[in-house]
Amino acid sequence: MKTKIKTTFALVVASLSLPVLAQTSDPLPSWNDGQVKQQIIRFVNQVTDSSSPNYVAPADRIATFDNDGTLWSEKPMYFQILFALDQIKAQAKQHPEWSKKEPYSLVLSGQLDKLALDDVLTMVKETHTGMSSDEFTETVKVWIATAKHPVTGLPYTDMVFQPMLELLDYLDENQFKNFIVSGGGNAFMRAWASDVYGIPSERIVGTRLSTEFVNEDGKYQVKRTAGIEVVDDKAEKPQQIYQHIGKRPIASFGNSDGDLQMLQWTTSGDGARLALYVHHTDAQREWKYDRESEVGRLDKGLDEAKQKGWLVVDMAKDWNQVYPAK
Repeated sequence: MKTKIKTTFALVVASLSLPVLAQTSDPLPSWNDGQVKQQIIRFVNQVTDSSSPNYVAPADRIATFDNDGTLWSEKPMYFQILFALDQIKAQAKQHPEWSKKEPYSLVLSGQLDKLALDDVLTMVKETHTGMSSDEFTETVKVWIATAKHPVTGLPYTDMVFQPMLELLDYLDENQFKNFIVSGGGNAFMRAWASDVYGIPSERIVGTRLSTEFVNEDGKYQVKRTAGIEVVDDKAEKPQQIYQHIGKRPIASFGNSDGDLQMLQWTTSGDGARLALYVHHTDAQREWKYDRESEVGRLDKGLDEAKQKGWLVVDMAKDWNQVYPAK
């Protein structure tokens, strides 16, 4: 499996009864030793050991991951929205009327704090539609290769979480099928996520904009239109998993209340199950937020995780590294 940061190790599969120290190498080196790391490894050992009563055949080792806030950062706002704002600025010369027309004028004058949700949706539709699928993919690829985060100054793909990259690799090498199930746009993520996470584009499930099949000067195209077919969030996540994958995951990973139903559905199945929340507790290396945050709110999910014994990653304590080293 190819990820941006590839962890190399020789994995010795141990049974659930064996201690974590029986591993000849560390499959999750960016995770500090502790309960969360130990339970992940024990779960993987359990479902991959053919002598275990909780053994799961490779075809059924389905793991689903949220993206924003779970596999990469999501502050000060979702990165796909930052993409839309950058596109407004890039296209402003072709639209001189935007300088006096809201919400575009708010972006061009730097008054982002005055944007309402409807304003953001308007700009997403403006920058994500009216073009072919190929044109949109190329636009996203150019942006992700050149854009920098407004706070850290890092390329966005440098703000993926190293511990989660290791976890993706660890599961992949144990014959799991990793899927992204995100509220982000599926076409936006597919333009770059396969290269960064090593997850094939057909395993990326997200919010879908409408499309139409058109003939433009003898060339057939799938063109992106302004409608929204599915907003892949909350209760829609397990439904889209069923529609796209056709199987209940045995492991799910999220960071917000928008992922709650996905984790609920995963853990309602029979046999060994793993549900994990990434809790953003590190104001020094990333951001600290949960119950009151407008982006990535973790409130009901945090309570349910404690009640049901789901794993909760304390980013400040459980991760010795956040972003990949350069």
